Amino acid sequence: MTTARHFALPLLALLATAALGGCKAADKPEAAASSAPEGKPGVVITGARLVLPAVTGNPGAAYFVLDNQSKGAVTIASVAVTGVGKTEIHAADMKVLDAGKAEAMTHLDFTQGGPHVMVFDIAPDLKAGGETELTVIFTDGDKVSVPAKIEAMGASAMDGMSAAPKP
Repeated sequence: MTTARHFALPLLALLATAALGGCKAADKPEAAASSAPEGKPGVVITGARLVLPAVTGNPGAAYFVLDNQSKGAVTIASVAVTGVGKTEIHAADMKVLDAGKAEAMTHLDFTQGGPHVMVFDIAPDLKAGGETELTVIFTDGDKVSVPAKIEAMGASAMDGMSAAPKP
């Protein structure tokens, strides 16, 4: 019995050390494997902006222009915004769209009063005047990421007013 304890205790310590070593290795983040490129040939995203809600906790909106200069149509599966919990692509009438499609050699405007991206659960560290990342994910798995300016609601309208001549 003494011989069994003599071997069991070091063996148990060795197994515990190996198990902890395995945990430490699991804590290290691995690079995400993806077969999709970080860009879509012929597609350019411009004018990306995140408009914060007037009331904290309410949804905001994201806008951008997708310029499809490729020879085929592209279909947006989803849009992700860093610092936002959830997004939905909406039509002008606020109905949720499953996807947004841009035919070949055309552009698709996500604008106020038109198709847009509703954003929910906005992180409190996203502030007007800052920047975040907007990623458009296509149905074929390709994606395009661009910086998006963060604006307060009504900031674009106020910018246009400042250029108006004074009476």
